[in-house]
Amino acid sequence: MGHWFTFSLTVFTGFFAIMNPIANVPVFLGLVQGSDKSRKKTISKKSTLIAFFIVLTFVILGKFIFELFGITIPAFKITGGILIFYVGFDMLQSKKSNVKHLQYAQIDENIAVSPLAIPILSGPGTIVTAMNFVTDANYIQIAIVIVIFALMCYLTYWAFILSDFFVEKVGPNIITVIGKIMGLIIGIIGVNMVIEGIKIAFNF
Repeated sequence: MGHWFTFSLTVFTGFFAIMNPIANVPVFLGLVQGSDKSRKKTISKKSTLIAFFIVLTFVILGKFIFELFGITIPAFKITGGILIFYVGFDMLQSKKSNVKHLQYAQIDENIAVSPLAIPILSGPGTIVTAMNFVTDANYIQIAIVIVIFALMCYLTYWAFILSDFFVEKVGPNIITVIGKIMGLIIGIIGVNMVIEGIKIAFNF
């Protein structure tokens, strides 16, 4: 039982750090600026559902994709770790994506697909994280990954719904601090993935 709890906590921490529902609140507000509550709710629901099904596809077909392209687990872990570390490093440096500057674009529910679902919620970092958890996992672990990611999408949905209230009460400075902490966690996860890949490759 302790093993499953530890694994579940690791998966939750990884997804929470890489998806970062709290830090994505300002991004969401910038994209839907000028829209009413009904449209905000529709965009929130659509973006989180699409993100869930995208990652679900990679979780279920991850092993098949590995076999199809001849990808080894050590190579994936090392490459994925470097990618995730880069994402975390950017967050620590407070670098902003060009997506965050779309606040004057015409409000369209298609933004739920891009850029919200892809690449903000289910970008390369999220997909790499999900596939890392299931590369050598059994069916119970795969189920845990799916359930926890569904929970993360649900939390993200409510973060978007309550975005106006959240920013008003917490303030943008606190959100920035949280974003940096998440960046540090992501960087550590990335380094750990590289170390695991090297250990597997050289049988340490």
